[in-house]
Amino acid sequence: MTDTNTDTTAEQGIGQAARDQLRAFVARIERMEEEIASAQDGRKEIYAESKAMGYDSKILRRVVALRKIDRNERQETDALTELYLGAVEG
Repeated sequence: MTDTNTDTTAEQGIGQAARDQLRAFVARIERMEEEIASAQDGRKEIYAESKAMGYDSKILRRVVALRKIDRNERQETDALTELYLGAVEG
């Protein structure tokens, strides 16, 4: 059972301008979520296309991730990884 007095009180607690603003924010967020979903679908298609051409999707994902990291930081991480591997495997 919905208490209409509570609903009315809640509506009165937020002015019309604030309600309009909230609706606008929600609409923008929903549009952005649709755009993100569309972009993710596009990315999946690109990986599928590259896989069909014989490229390894796992390696491509790694290359994309590595390119986001600063070159010096990446080199430092690679050096530490080699050091740790050498200690564990050696």
